[in-house]
Amino acid sequence: MENYILEKAKVQDLDRIWEILQSAIERRRQDGSEQWQDGYPNPSTIKADIEKSAAFVLKLNHHIIGYCAILKNDEPAYEHLDGKWLSTSDYFVVHRMALAPEALGKGLAKFIFLEVEKLAIQNQIFSIKVDTNYDNQAMLAILQKLGYQYCGEVSYRNSPRKAFEKTLS
Repeated sequence: MENYILEKAKVQDLDRIWEILQSAIERRRQDGSEQWQDGYPNPSTIKADIEKSAAFVLKLNHHIIGYCAILKNDEPAYEHLDGKWLSTSDYFVVHRMALAPEALGKGLAKFIFLEVEKLAIQNQIFSIKVDTNYDNQAMLAILQKLGYQYCGEVSYRNSPRKAFEKTLS
């Protein structure tokens, strides 16, 4: 794809990341979703992601147009899955994915997931786990398209969420 690059976010990226997340929060609200309508995520969440080196930005020609957090083995809710994961090995988890309004409808969420897969393999990680709200139809469609398998339900911040995993080779 064009000149897209997924790279680690820097502290100076926080304001732009927050703008992107705010627009995504508003889109979820307009869709009638409860997801992200209770003060999460917020700038402190992003700052914590950056401090953990888990914050990633999607750039087009040096302009930030997307965001996600990529964490290794770092989702306590996944220890209490109502269902069964495909694997018990190390994994990456993708959280807080959001695109700027001008980046929507261009297949960029799929691009981010494919970049995460490359990053995982480079780091000898062969599992990616993700969860989403039951009403997040766009994300559910992307996960299905990319071969993620439904593994069960997790409770995240007192809300049931669909949990998925994809194993890589």
